Amino acid sequence: QVQLVESGGGLVQAGGSLRLSCAASGSIFGIVTMGWYRQAPGKQRELVATITSDGSKNYADAVKGRFTISRDNAKNTVYLQMNSLKPEDTGVYYCNVNLRDLITQRYYWGQGTQVTVSS
Repeated sequence: QVQLVESGGGLVQAGGSLRLSCAASGSIFGIVTMGWYRQAPGKQRELVATITSDGSKNYADAVKGRFTISRDNAKNTVYLQMNSLKPEDTGVYYCNVNLRDLITQRYYWGQGTQVTVSS
């Protein structure tokens, strides 16, 4: 059993900041990639940022220069620091982790955390 627990969402004014966290726990035998996706109302889920086990990062063009992804391997936790937030950043943010569990290597999703940016 593997669980992903997210925290840090909320309501913020445009220009403000939020920090999301996602902690993985359970029968984990190695984490490959950790990342964040988001889904706005009426839209498809989209990539926000990913980070590999060696620290390589990838960002969606819409968030480059404003968001920073990081991870703490000792805590199996990934973070997303979001600065200069815009109303178009509003949505449900999902943590996504590629890891090896008792059976195989696969992707897990968090439950999602709401981020609302008011204008």
